[in-house]
Amino acid sequence: MDVREMVASITKEILQSLQQEKVKQARRVLYVFCDSQAHEAFLDHFIHLKKNGICHDLLFLDGETSSWLGMHKIECGGAGKILAADEFAPAPLEVPKDYDGIVIPELDLDNAARIAAGLKGTIKAEIVFAALVTGKFVIAGSDVPGIKRADRRTLQALTLPPAYERLFQRHVQELTELGIEFAPQKRLAERVVSKLRSQLPKEGEQAAKPTATALDETEAVFSGKLLTADWICSQPQLRNTTLHVKQGAIVSPLAQDSMRERGITVSYIGRG
Repeated sequence: MDVREMVASITKEILQSLQQEKVKQARRVLYVFCDSQAHEAFLDHFIHLKKNGICHDLLFLDGETSSWLGMHKIECGGAGKILAADEFAPAPLEVPKDYDGIVIPELDLDNAARIAAGLKGTIKAEIVFAALVTGKFVIAGSDVPGIKRADRRTLQALTLPPAYERLFQRHVQELTELGIEFAPQKRLAERVVSKLRSQLPKEGEQAAKPTATALDETEAVFSGKLLTADWICSQPQLRNTTLHVKQGAIVSPLAQDSMRERGITVSYIGRG
């Protein structure tokens, strides 16, 4: 491939990835943790999600009204007042739109009460509110003490007193009625997979129809204009086969590497 063609294909692939990132990574969930150390107990969860083709992001709470999502600090100051630490940071209400679901391993009494009452003002409350309103699933840990990690460290207490515990359980029942699902913490990843498993084959078939049509057991045709590595990865059935690419289509270098690893041979239709 000519250097100019390679640069052009790479540029087009990057632009297309930026434009279609949300579509390509549709099967994504967001884990909301109390702090930057709380996720260490869930490393097996992330392995389980990866093996089932589900991406995940981590959001670490820096307090009740601020959190970190990657390099972006997300802040909220209550109803009617939302602060962004930088121009690229989304508001808490905007966060769920990029995910299929939200996972909250540990829900406390304060946030449970806010969510049940329809109140905002904290990161968890606003994210859960936005997720439920937009039809995204929310899964929370059921075997939690109902008292924040920071409060446990400060007060040196592991559980709520009986009266607060009964209040917390009432809020949990109300949250269930709102559509929030509860599962043991060690089963959260399994619950996410079961929620998305029925959707994965359907999404794969829909993604394949516009660009690929099976010819027989050993051949397939790509009818798009840009063949990318992401498209190859989305077609697990393509192995040791011949992929027919229409004349004028661009095959990116990353796609060529992916096809080489899978034993896929490219045949250009209309070029002899």
